[in-house]
This record gives sequence, C-alpha cells and structure tokens, in this order.
Amino acid sequence: MSILIIDDETGLRGLLARILRLEGYEVAEAGTGREGVKMLEKSEYEVVLCDVKLPDANGVALVAEIKSKYPYLEVILLTAYGNIADGVQAIKNGAFDYLIKGDDNERIIPLVSRAFEKAHLQQRIRQLEKSAGNRYGFDNIIGDSPAVRGAIDLAKQVSSTDASVLLTGETGTGKEVFASAIHAASPRKGKAFVAVNCSAFSREILESELFGHRAGAFTGAVKDKKGLFEEAHEGTLFLDEIGDMPPELQSKLLRVLETGAFLKVGDTKPTQVNVRIIAATNRELKRESESGHFRPDLYYRLSVFEIRLPSLRERTKDIEPLALYFTAHFSQKMGKRITGISPECLTCLLAHDWPGNVRELRNIIERAVILETGERLSVNSLPLELQQTTQPVGGKPAHLSAFDLAAAEKLHILKVLKHAGGNKSEAARLLNIAPATLYRKLQEWGM
Repeated sequence: MSILIIDDETGLRGLLARILRLEGYEVAEAGTGREGVKMLEKSEYEVVLCDVKLPDANGVALVAEIKSKYPYLEVILLTAYGNIADGVQAIKNGAFDYLIKGDDNERIIPLVSRAFEKAHLQQRIRQLEKSAGNRYGFDNIIGDSPAVRGAIDLAKQVSSTDASVLLTGETGTGKEVFASAIHAASPRKGKAFVAVNCSAFSREILESELFGHRAGAFTGAVKDKKGLFEEAHEGTLFLDEIGDMPPELQSKLLRVLETGAFLKVGDTKPTQVNVRIIAATNRELKRESESGHFRPDLYYRLSVFEIRLPSLRERTKDIEPLALYFTAHFSQKMGKRITGISPECLTCLLAHDWPGNVRELRNIIERAVILETGERLSVNSLPLELQQTTQPVGGKPAHLSAFDLAAAEKLHILKVLKHAGGNKSEAARLLNIAPATLYRKLQEWGM
C-alpha cells in the first residue's frame, strides 16, 4: 500500500509521513509538483496526498494531469485555506476528496483508507478488463473455481469447430455469455452472432422470426422478411430455451441442421444457409426426449457437444469477484463513488444459496448500488431476505427469520464491529463480552 505526499512544507509533510507509516503504509515524499510527477513516472503508487499551493504548480490543475496519466490512482488534495471553488474544481478534475489542513485532521486516516479501497477495486477491475481481450471472449468470464474453469476449457476446445453445442444448466448461469465466447473464439467470429429466446414467442411468430416469410403469407405480412437464420448466415445462431420450442418447429429445425435449407413461411423455394447452432436449456432434454416432449433425433443432433454450466452454489469462490465486478460496473454507470463491499455485506452474499444464480447476483448488486448512500455496499442495501441470512457452523446456508435469536445476535455484533471500525477488541468492549467470545463467534461465521 504505497502513498506519495507532495507538499513543500517539510514539517507537515514529515508528520503526515510518520503517521501514515505507523498505519502500515509505504510512504514517499516530494517537495514540488515537478518532483512528484517524476516520482510517479518511476514508481507505482495507489494514493497521492497533494498540497494545493506548490512552488511550481497548482494542486487543483495537477490533479487533472495525474488522473489523465494514471486514471486508477486516487488523489486527495490538502489546502491551508478552504476555497469552495477550488474544492468543486478539484472533484471535477478527478480528486478523491479535498481536505483543509488543521480542520480535517481526524478525517485523513479514514479517508486515505477509503481511497486505497477504491484504488484496489479499480486495480482489480483493470486486471479483469485487461485479461478480457474483448468484450465477449472467454477471459471476460469471471471465475476461477474448478467448476467454471472446467466448463470454460470444454467450450474453448469446441469453439474452433463447427459442431453444434448444447449448453445446459439452471436459469441465470450465463449460457448466452458462454455462447458469445464460443462464437468469438471460432473461425466465424467476424460474422454475425444472433440470439433468440424460443420461449418468448408463440409458434407462428417464432417460425416467422427464425425462417422469415414472403409478402402475403399471412395477414399483416406486407413485404418479404428475412429470418434469423438468414441474418446469421456464415455466423452463429444461439437458440436459448430450446426446450420450449413447439414440436412443429422442432422438425423444421432438424431439417435445417441436416441439410442447411428451409422454407420461409409462404414460400415454395428452399433457402440455403450456412449457420452454426448453439442451443441452451434449463430443462433435462434427454429426459424430455425419452418422455416424448422433445424430438429425440433433434436432441442428439443438438447435443453433439454438451456443456453443463455450474450453478453459483457450486462456485461460491466466484461470488466475491463477481460481486466486486458488478459493484464497480453499476457504480460507474450510475455515477456513484462506491469503492467496495463491507465484510458484513459480503458474509450475507456468501451465505445466500442463489437460486437465480449469476443473474440474481447481478440484479441484487444493481439494486444495492441504487440504495447505497455510503462508500461501500452495506448489509442495509441488501434485500431483507439476504439480511436475515446467516452462515452456521458446517458451512451450509440457512435462512432465519427476523425473530430468530441467532440472526439478531449476529446482525447486532456485525453492526457494533462496523461502528468500531473493524477493531475487534473495541467491539468486544462495547458488547461487554470477552474478546475470546467475539473471536469464536466470528470464526463460526467464517469471518
């Protein structure tokens, strides 16, 4: 945790440096703006404390210069004289905050801590984006758990072929993300990737959407229309919720897979296409085909290469990085300055069983970012059912009512711990319990 202090007042600079070193930070010092800029070029820092009045520079203008070169570095400005106009301009230029020397001394350490939190979060996001390569690549799939890495490895192996792929798994596990990644890594990546949800349309509309129609084929068909198969020619067509496709269209789809040709609605001349099919379902298609609810020949044609995507319950290791990614994404989108997730909030996220998987996590984080008024996502910004989630001994999540004594005790202890700034000894004193008791309870909760 490295910080650079830029201030021409030697005494104050030295005092700040000693205080920050006692807090465990690595501190470097510069007496002028020019010296500070040179130090930034030579070494990596996460936070800069910069005086407004420097012998050779104006700190407010220097913020803009530093942020343009190092956008993930956080700058806190210091001034001996409060000036509202300077403070507003500093924030506009990208400063993390603006402090008045002497008046705001008690704010410096907590503010530096929050600036480091934001810098670390931005660094994590930068690493994720850098490794992504492109928006739809495999490296853009967040997760290092064995379950998701296994699915990614299989998808990478099949991506270079033209084989049909069937993605299975619960709703919200990211099947379209995987389909996009397979297409982006395939020889067809320069062509169209077209997606359609088969459960979103009636049979007649879905047939027209997939295969197109001729003018006059039915009431309202005033002109010829291209179907999604034509739109995806030489590219990839992603058929989501394939298990909900009506039986009449299943036979037509099978014909396309076998011959590459189909008849538009109202046409008599076949249309030829070259399309790779990736299908997805949350149903057990094999069982559906055996019971007569899905064509067995179509199932075997689609499942040339089947990949099962794990539920979020099977990849709990990935909850934290996913939550951090969504927090940064929605914070930036909404113009908020949320720098991370509190330990108590993360505990609730880890204890939830996530029936809606990654999609549910994304939606809950979006909601939490909207509601959050602080600089980190807190328990209070989560839905009530997650606030009442606890992690008992044994690791299995359980949902306790608001009247459950264990849940109430945990929420109270976590609130006191937060009030104490994470200091467990102080929290134990406030709770009037032995420190050993507090440590035992936190250990039971996996904290």
